[in-house]
Amino acid sequence: MSASLQDEQTFQKFSFGTQVRKSPFSDAALRWGAQGFSVYNHMYIPRDFGDPVQNFWNLVNDAILCDVAVERQVEITGPDASKFTQFLSCRDLSSCAVGQCKYVLITDQDGGIINDPILLKLGENHFWLSIADSDVLLWARGVAATAGMDVQICEPDVSPLQLQGPKSRDILRAAFGDEPSELKYYRFMEYDWNGVPLVISRTGWSSELGYEIFLRDGASGSALWDYLMDVGGPMGLKPGHTSSIRRIEAAMLSYHADMTLKNNPFELGMDRLVDLDMEIDFVSKAALTRIRDEGVSQLQVGLVFDGAPISGSNDEYWPVLVDGQKVGQVTSAVYSPRLEQNIALALVAVAHAGIGTKAMIDMSGEPRGCEIVQKPFFDPKKAIAAKG
Repeated sequence: MSASLQDEQTFQKFSFGTQVRKSPFSDAALRWGAQGFSVYNHMYIPRDFGDPVQNFWNLVNDAILCDVAVERQVEITGPDASKFTQFLSCRDLSSCAVGQCKYVLITDQDGGIINDPILLKLGENHFWLSIADSDVLLWARGVAATAGMDVQICEPDVSPLQLQGPKSRDILRAAFGDEPSELKYYRFMEYDWNGVPLVISRTGWSSELGYEIFLRDGASGSALWDYLMDVGGPMGLKPGHTSSIRRIEAAMLSYHADMTLKNNPFELGMDRLVDLDMEIDFVSKAALTRIRDEGVSQLQVGLVFDGAPISGSNDEYWPVLVDGQKVGQVTSAVYSPRLEQNIALALVAVAHAGIGTKAMIDMSGEPRGCEIVQKPFFDPKKAIAAKG
C-alpha cells in the first residue's frame, strides 16, 4: 500500500466527509503526532499534539511548527484592487508598501467586525487577506458585485505554516538562508524553494518571534513540512498547534470567541485600526463615525480570577457579576503556568470596566472572585515578537 493511501486511511478517523477540507499539511501533521483536529474556515486544523502546557513551553523556550492552512487567503487583483481593498477596511492603507503586512479590520455597514486579517501587499494592485474564521471571500465578492470597481477576487492555492518561537530565526536561516531570516517585523518576501514558490513573512499568531511560510503549491505540503522538521528538529523544533495560553497572555483576540459581527472596534479597544479622518470612503465609515460619537456600552478587559488552576479553557461564556447582577461575560479563559494565574478576556459594561474593579465569575455554577487588570498580561509592549 502506498504511503499516501495509508495517510488517507489513517486520517479517515477524523473525517466528517468531503464537506470539510484537509490542508496540504494534514497528513504530515498526523505523521508527526497530531492527536486531534477541529474545523476552522471549513478546513481541518490540528489542535492536539499532546499536553497543551508542554506545547506552550515548546513555543516560548524553543520553536513550534503549526499547520495554519486554515488561514485562507482572499486574493484581490485588478485595476481597482487598491481602492477596493481600502473600501473593505476601516484602517488607512495609503502608506502600505509592496512587501509589507498590516493587521486590519474588515467591517460591515453597521460597524460590525467581519474579520481581522493580516493584509499582505504583493503588488500595487495585488493583495492577500490572510483571514480568521469567517467567510470573507463571500463578503468581498458580494461587495464587489455592486461597488462598480474592476477587481477579481478568489481564493488562491496558498497555505501557510507558522514557525514560531525564540529559535525560529535560526531554523529559518538554516532552511532558507540569510535573506528571509533578516525580514523586519510585518514584512515579507517571495522565495523559490527548489522550484516551489513560497511567501515568507515576519508574522504569526503567538506574540513570539516568528514567521509564516505561505506555500503556493498545495501538492508540496508534506515535503515542506518534513523538510522544516528535519532541519529544525536538531535545533529544538517541535510540531505543535497555536497556543491558547500564549495568545490569551498576549490578549490576542480570537474571532467567534472574543469578537463577532455584533462587536465594533471601539468596544474592543481597536481604535488604532479605525481611520475616520481619511478622505476616501469605506463600507463602515458612517456607522463607525456614529459609534465613536455616541460612545459604547461595553469594553473588553483583562481579568485574573481566584481558585485552583482551570483545566483547558472555557467552552461557554461565563457571566461576570457585580453585586449579583450580570455586567458582562468571560470570552476566553486559561491558566497560565508562567504567570501561575488564571487569566481571562471579558466584555463588561463600561461602568464596571475600570482597572482594579472586583467582581465574581459564575464558572458553570462555581463562583470565582476576579479583578480587572491591565492587558496584555505578559510582555505588554509586544517587544518579543518585534525584536531584531
